Amino acid sequence: MRKLIFTMLLIPLLVVSQSTMEYPVIENGMITANPTKVKEFEKGMAAHNKKYHAEGAYGARVYWISNGTNVGKYMWVMGPLTWSAMDTRPAKEGHDEDWNTNILPYTMAEGDQTYWRFHPALSNFPKDFNLKYLRVMMLDMASFKEQQFLEQLDKVAAVMKAKYPNEPYGMYTNEMPNSKDGRDFAFVDFFDKMSFLGREDTFPKDFAAVHGEGSWESFLNVMAETTNGMQSELWMFREDLSGLGPKVIAMERQ
Repeated sequence: MRKLIFTMLLIPLLVVSQSTMEYPVIENGMITANPTKVKEFEKGMAAHNKKYHAEGAYGARVYWISNGTNVGKYMWVMGPLTWSAMDTRPAKEGHDEDWNTNILPYTMAEGDQTYWRFHPALSNFPKDFNLKYLRVMMLDMASFKEQQFLEQLDKVAAVMKAKYPNEPYGMYTNEMPNSKDGRDFAFVDFFDKMSFLGREDTFPKDFAAVHGEGSWESFLNVMAETTNGMQSELWMFREDLSGLGPKVIAMERQ
């Protein structure tokens, strides 16, 4: 029921092509390597991705999480691709056997799989760039407050595009959200230097400049009413473990 309500609330907000209901989805798989078998795990992951996930929509990248409760875990990311593409994903000979033989034995039993809808109209990829670091900020939406929260995204996007037009970022909503894990929405910054994290935060001032005096305070009030909290993670791109390289083509995302 929550999934149905969430989907219904998204319909009037998000831009969808009149000719198709297809939209881009990111598949994320969080994996914990056996701490005594990291070398074997990474060797198997690298070989698997370079053989089976090295191109196109089914290409995959791997990130290492460097903080928070998931520190030390790996995030395997495929896409963006459509749900219909999931039905036709190539079953290359030996794919599953390779995963089960050369990766799975070197992992812990815990795992996590999520699917995120990417929103190009709310995101910004102004130019091609090479992946290095990602700051992933995830928010938990309060039950039955999704529409009020989602209405704020247009305001955030307006500020970002007016004041930070050259910075790549993406907005994503969890296709299968729940009320327990706190991951209903994600805002992702892409950057190449850690100094990015030490910059002065001028977003409140920029928000007021774009939307008017008092708008920032009103925004905070809505956020307080419509969310239950936030968590942030820093992901580091592991090109050595990935099938795809670091280059992101702006036209493919925008």
